Amino acid sequence: MALPITIELLTILMFGSLIVVLLAGLPMAFVTGGLAGIFLFLFADVGMLNMLPSRVFPFMTDYQLSAIPLFIFMAAMLERAGIIEELFEVVYKFIGAVNGGLASATVIACTVLAAMVGVVGATEVTMGMIALPAMMKRGYDHKLACGALLAGGTLGILIPPSVMAIVYAVVAQQSLGELLVGSVFPGLLLSGMYIAYVTVRCYINPRLGPPLPPGERVSFAEKMQLLKGTITPILLIVLVLGVIFVGIATPVEAAGIGTFGALFVCALHRRLSWIAVREASIATLKATGMVMWIFFGATLFVGFFIVKGGQEFVTSGLLGLGLSPYGVLALMMVILFILGMFLDWVGILLLTVPIFLPILKSLDFSGLFGFAGPHPGDIPLWYGVIFMVNMQMAFLSPPFGYSLFYLKSVAPPEISMATIFKSAVPFLGIQALGVYLCILFPEIVLWLPRLVYG
Repeated sequence: MALPITIELLTILMFGSLIVVLLAGLPMAFVTGGLAGIFLFLFADVGMLNMLPSRVFPFMTDYQLSAIPLFIFMAAMLERAGIIEELFEVVYKFIGAVNGGLASATVIACTVLAAMVGVVGATEVTMGMIALPAMMKRGYDHKLACGALLAGGTLGILIPPSVMAIVYAVVAQQSLGELLVGSVFPGLLLSGMYIAYVTVRCYINPRLGPPLPPGERVSFAEKMQLLKGTITPILLIVLVLGVIFVGIATPVEAAGIGTFGALFVCALHRRLSWIAVREASIATLKATGMVMWIFFGATLFVGFFIVKGGQEFVTSGLLGLGLSPYGVLALMMVILFILGMFLDWVGILLLTVPIFLPILKSLDFSGLFGFAGPHPGDIPLWYGVIFMVNMQMAFLSPPFGYSLFYLKSVAPPEISMATIFKSAVPFLGIQALGVYLCILFPEIVLWLPRLVYG
């Protein structure tokens, strides 16, 4: 016999208990599912228990989700091929002679890596081990060096192939191809803004990021020689993204091509071994298992909340504030930012998108300041990319931003946690500006998918 309860009290109990248990340090992969089981037992009838298999099994058989382990394995193999070290060396020797060149090279290398691997942790840790000591050795300001690393590394969740895009596409029932194409320009926009910020600051105050001394600069011929080592990984990027954009292959098929290509690149670099394949396979299994368990738990948690009337409660609460459609969207962005301080992006996506997206689809976004808004049919795609740009802030926002701790794990002892926290602040502002620009100018997101897919 289900216990009677109002939706207001249920909302407080469900999300209050979720926050308390997560703050206690328990993993989200099991917290959401465990709490969903408890609330189903206490407040659901026997018929509602059918929700358990009906919501879990579709995820277990969803074709698009098979791209997640493929892209993660591709990232792990490229990391073991030594591509990251070679790429950074090439870029910083090309532009190291300008003020802030090493920091800008770090952002560029992270941007290219994002198009290879789509995983933040691998980029942050590996680039932290390579680029941070190089910048410190040449007298770079610690906060600027750390900030460029942190911001560049977060591009991995936005620039395709992005694991976050795959998860959003499944939850929102959105075309994965359109989402991957739509995230290209916002990712490049943010990368350019990071580089512009670093360059301007270093020209205003050259002591923040001095150029490479003349003795360390290389000739044009030597630069061309360095490029040879980056040809195969860049061709792999072009191949994987090109078959998606041209329509030759689906994103899942492109992931399979990328996985085979990563093995081929490793072989060319003489880094392909059973040990490397085994380590990459174990890393893939762990990451995929974590994502899928969060999927199962969060979909049960949110599914129960929606069945009990939570969707209508949240909708009436947000619309009852009397805000304009853009005011509602701005409030959602603030909520996402706050959640990002404490939760993993997978959990945030699975908890909020099923609730927020139907609300947004019911609103009329006619545009701001005379600029056109998105077409109603484009709102899921538009919001998906805005969501991913916002989630970059989750990786940088104290106190629990993942990138902050990734960098600290490989930073020299003289780089304190307080320094890393402070270094993230200006780049958080740039990311917030990126969110605003994507809202104000929807064509940043929508133009390329419209061109590719019509």
